[in-house]
Amino acid sequence: MPAVIEVVSLINAAPGTVFDLELDVDVHADSVAGSRETATTTTGHRQLTLGDDVTFRARHFGVRWRMTSRIQAYERPSRFVDVQTRGPFRAMRHEHLFEDLGDGRTRMTDRMTIRAPFGPVGAVVARAVLVPYLKRLLVLRAAHVKRLAETAGHGR
Repeated sequence: MPAVIEVVSLINAAPGTVFDLELDVDVHADSVAGSRETATTTTGHRQLTLGDDVTFRARHFGVRWRMTSRIQAYERPSRFVDVQTRGPFRAMRHEHLFEDLGDGRTRMTDRMTIRAPFGPVGAVVARAVLVPYLKRLLVLRAAHVKRLAETAGHGR
């Protein structure tokens, strides 16, 4: 059975600004600096778009992980979806939604659905360990994007 993780953030910036920051692989890596995450794209560009693949390498739980995802849907500035094409999960789908609240404000929703490997045992581990851990990472990332988006010039 899949596990769903959802994080909602209110950001005082326009949806396009937030959307672009979410697709910047350097912003992504900076948001989880404690894991020493790096990101490599198939195009060499740091800003992802439809069809791009990105491989993340990081250390989580003391173990080196590698995951490749593809941008499967891209509807600027309201939504994009990335899916794991290779990595630790049986399946992973991450939907990013950006709702325009008016007055330069955005509701950003991260909805990640994972299926753990190793059958029922993997599902139990996912719910007990992975889901809380991934939720913390999504919250950290959202807070980082919020800080950047709300800062004049949106610089890092």
